Amino acid sequence: MRLRRTPWAAARAAGLSVAVLAAPSALANTAAPGQAGPGLAGDPTALVNPFIGTGSGGAVVGSVDMFPGASAPFGMLAWSPDTPSRPASGGYNYADSSTIGLSVTHPSGAGCAIAGDLPILPTVGAIGTNPTAATEPFSHSSETAHPGSYSTTLGTRSSAVKVSLATTTRTGIGEFTYPATTSANMLFKVGDSQASVSAANVSIVGNDEVTGSITEGKFCGMPNSSTVYFAATFDRPFASYGTWNGSTGSARSRTMTAHATAKKTGAWVRFNTTSNTHIGLKVAVSYVSIANAKANLRAGQPGWNEAAVAAQTRAQWRSLLSEIRVGGGTHDQQVQFYTALYHALLDPNTFSDSGGDYIGMDGKVHHTAPGQAQYTTFSGWDIYRDEVPLLATVVPKQTSAMMQSLVNDAAQGGWLPKWPVANAYTGVMGGDSADAIIAEAYAFGARDFNAKAALAAMVKGATQVQSGSDLGQGYYTERPGLASYLKQGYVPNNSATSASAVRDGASVTLEYATDDFAIAAFAKDLGVSATYRTFLKRSQNWTRLYNAGSGYLQPRDAAAHFPAGNPVTVGLTSFGQSGFQEGNAAQYVWMVPQDLHGLISAMGGNAAAAARLDTFFTYDNVGPNKPYYWAGNEPDLLAPWIYDYAGQPYKTQAEVHKLLSGVYSNTPGGEPGNDDLGAMSSWYVWGALGMYPETPGAPVLALSAPLFPTIQMNLPGHHLTISAPGASAHSYITHMSVNGHTFNRDWLPAPDLVGGSGASGGQPTRISFRTSGTPDTSWAASAADAPPSYPSGPLSFPPGVTSHSR
Repeated sequence: MRLRRTPWAAARAAGLSVAVLAAPSALANTAAPGQAGPGLAGDPTALVNPFIGTGSGGAVVGSVDMFPGASAPFGMLAWSPDTPSRPASGGYNYADSSTIGLSVTHPSGAGCAIAGDLPILPTVGAIGTNPTAATEPFSHSSETAHPGSYSTTLGTRSSAVKVSLATTTRTGIGEFTYPATTSANMLFKVGDSQASVSAANVSIVGNDEVTGSITEGKFCGMPNSSTVYFAATFDRPFASYGTWNGSTGSARSRTMTAHATAKKTGAWVRFNTTSNTHIGLKVAVSYVSIANAKANLRAGQPGWNEAAVAAQTRAQWRSLLSEIRVGGGTHDQQVQFYTALYHALLDPNTFSDSGGDYIGMDGKVHHTAPGQAQYTTFSGWDIYRDEVPLLATVVPKQTSAMMQSLVNDAAQGGWLPKWPVANAYTGVMGGDSADAIIAEAYAFGARDFNAKAALAAMVKGATQVQSGSDLGQGYYTERPGLASYLKQGYVPNNSATSASAVRDGASVTLEYATDDFAIAAFAKDLGVSATYRTFLKRSQNWTRLYNAGSGYLQPRDAAAHFPAGNPVTVGLTSFGQSGFQEGNAAQYVWMVPQDLHGLISAMGGNAAAAARLDTFFTYDNVGPNKPYYWAGNEPDLLAPWIYDYAGQPYKTQAEVHKLLSGVYSNTPGGEPGNDDLGAMSSWYVWGALGMYPETPGAPVLALSAPLFPTIQMNLPGHHLTISAPGASAHSYITHMSVNGHTFNRDWLPAPDLVGGSGASGGQPTRISFRTSGTPDTSWAASAADAPPSYPSGPLSFPPGVTSHSR
């Protein structure tokens, strides 16, 4: 999501495993290197650099919005420092040199202010009159970050506090070492979330516990609201404490129970560390109640050993990351690969408590089935294109539970969500992306959910126009503009929908057509033929926007007219073009993943389409206002693989490798845009593997060329080995074989990745490449070698509309 970044004018299917080679990181204070040598690497967690994405990538990229702190995979709690400039989502700016506190919730790389709950700040000395505004300095030289743990030193030399944090899924544990003093403090900034806080309260219970709740919302300006509860306990009694409302503080006797309620409320506790400088703190959150937060704390943190918790969570990460093992390549390539895979596995977030309770979209307490979890924070528009297939491949069990979570949301709230936050709808971004998310997960092997109920919810959202009492939570519409879409086959470009900064009729129409194909593919998999035929026909609604006079997909008004003027400049604003959410006609013209062959035919055939792609890739990351590739925004993620469909796969191989080395790097600003909860990171993983899920809902992987000479993928129920001697960022495919048989297609059936009846016949898959530093223009270049498209009949473009020359 680029809309919520720095403004353009100012800035602008089973299980995978990885092991890699190592060397010192390009950033200081990252994990130690793994096993060196020519074969597969050792511990992949030693190659994860959590500081990638914690800075700015420059004027076009802006803040990448990642956080460096501690989190378990898909953690409910992510404990990480927020810095004063507080970038959206991650809350941490590598250019800052102080922290406002160690907040306990952080989605990874979203483009709007979200979460950042409960900054906890250790200080020494006087509390001050405005504790919410307190900060403490730190230096990157004292920071270390690993999967599941984080450490730093806060304060000046005379008041330095050493901090070590570790997390489980729902809890965190911290060890804090103060100087010898009678005024060792811990500030709880309860009302200082990054999200918009409407209410907050805190209570000090006894002499070692702080509890409270925070009601927050307004993600990207939407009306969503939810409440998070917390419980924190210390390993020793505090000597005194107090609370504040706004900037007004009050000290309390430690024999009392203190309570404060206000947007900027908070509490402080004080210890005497003259004889014992060590203080332990455990914290847990829940979206149900304080009692449940305490239960989560008991279940997740039975002891007081931060190092043991860090080791336990790191082992969890090691097992998960080791499902994809790579060998060869440069150290930075390996660091970027494992960091990208790590980032892709941070979200969506666990939402149910250790006992199974969670708050549903109906505001009621529900309970998960045994062994299941409820998930939330689905960055739908961003993740359906590449992250969901990656999750389904690497963690099919968890991905299945995520799909069931969406089904539960629809059952409790009436509609499938887009960008749900906690138990609230937001409606952020265009399209109806839950359709594509569910279909992608199913196509790539995550199938342990109620598929029948999922299809029913998908069809409901795609066919029933909402109004009045049908609005989810009183304000949410699953498919804005649906009435017009059903009647005319497109959404007129008359207004903005889905938090778009501009009118977005064309991009919403393209999203709905993609979503309709996902419904069709899912229905076909489930054997529901009538639904398949209906939605396959609807998926061709992209043709309603193709202006044969201009050669572009363009918005149309209610009278069916295209805009007059140059198709790539008419309606251009300071951030994108009227008709297109976060982009322009040159960038959105490729967004027909379900029928790329039809699009190529409309453009005049392979040679004409490839020539347009050549021009399009003149620049690789231009932002929303120029007619070239924007690597940092989701609608263009599929574009490099379109050469595969146009008979020039060697150009896909060249462009993907150019992007891997040109717009990604082992630096704080090392991604082409904000990560959007794993979307950009997932693109890197797929690109390095040499394959990409081009069509949402279809079990097809378009091919480029692997970045690493050796890749082993130990998936649940399936094993895949890729051998590409000499592979590098400058190599091209000259020959490919699958299980010893020559394979000349430039696409791979998904079952060869996740298991099932693909080209390998359901057996362990062995893919071998011969590569060269010189392009092989003939390999997989025939029409029979290209990936499939999914038309519903002959192409037909709008009659009787005004055409305008380019």
